[in-house]
Amino acid sequence: MRPTLATLVGGSAILMWGGLAALTATAGAVPPLLLTALTFAIGTVVLLLASALRGVRLLALARQPLRVWLLGIGGLFGYHVLYFTALQNAPTVEASLIAFLWPLLIVLLSGLLPGERVRWFHILGGIAGFAGSAMLMTGGRFDGFRSEYALGYAAALGCALTWSGYSVLSRRLGQVPSDIVGLFCGATAVLALIAHGVTGEATRWPEGAQWLAVIGLGIGPVGLAFVTWDIGVKRGDIRLLGVASYGAPLISTLLLIALAMAPGSSTVLAACALIVGGAVIASGDSLRRRKG
Repeated sequence: MRPTLATLVGGSAILMWGGLAALTATAGAVPPLLLTALTFAIGTVVLLLASALRGVRLLALARQPLRVWLLGIGGLFGYHVLYFTALQNAPTVEASLIAFLWPLLIVLLSGLLPGERVRWFHILGGIAGFAGSAMLMTGGRFDGFRSEYALGYAAALGCALTWSGYSVLSRRLGQVPSDIVGLFCGATAVLALIAHGVTGEATRWPEGAQWLAVIGLGIGPVGLAFVTWDIGVKRGDIRLLGVASYGAPLISTLLLIALAMAPGSSTVLAACALIVGGAVIASGDSLRRRKG
């Protein structure tokens, strides 16, 4: 697959993650670990069925080195556990801000990959994208961090490091088929269900139309998105994908506004300019290569 096409495929994950907030809100008050188990289970069924229909031998696919399994399960399950821990031990805005350092970290860490070089415009684009996302999350107002939430902040930073590390290291495993993500999702679903029982989390199942939102989450943001992201970070422009990832909260906010689930404001317009501008800046070398 050509790098440009792979980048576009990876970008589709960002579009799907943009619907995460609206679908999660529509899913009702399903506890986070149970929701993780349900959505990843649905994603597993969808992804493995698609692989089987394409003639992929799942047992052969599962015969991967231990490091592959540790990276995949650690990335998917580890990210969600740390994210939930962060939200439970720190205010949502502050925890989300720290956790969403991962796109910028992808840009910076990608410079350690063979054949990759991080330029000033990648870093500037990443900073602009983070600034725009911060405006969306805080509404333009931020009171600072407080020491009593140190555990939550540490978990949020671990969350950012986990996903950025997973994304960058996945490129080193480019020979591993992206179909393996379906098995990673299955392992994550099992671990989330175990964690749901061990932690004593309340069990509250979706009701009525809420199941449609849960199924939508499982098919898109928690299913297909992880496969397309895997394709993008392995074969596409990982630096551009990192910066473009800041489009996810923007898409999410615009979708919530369109569904009358959140108000619009001038802050959203300013954030939009920063995020889009950051992506344009970061894509400078790609644009120059096309013109050349």
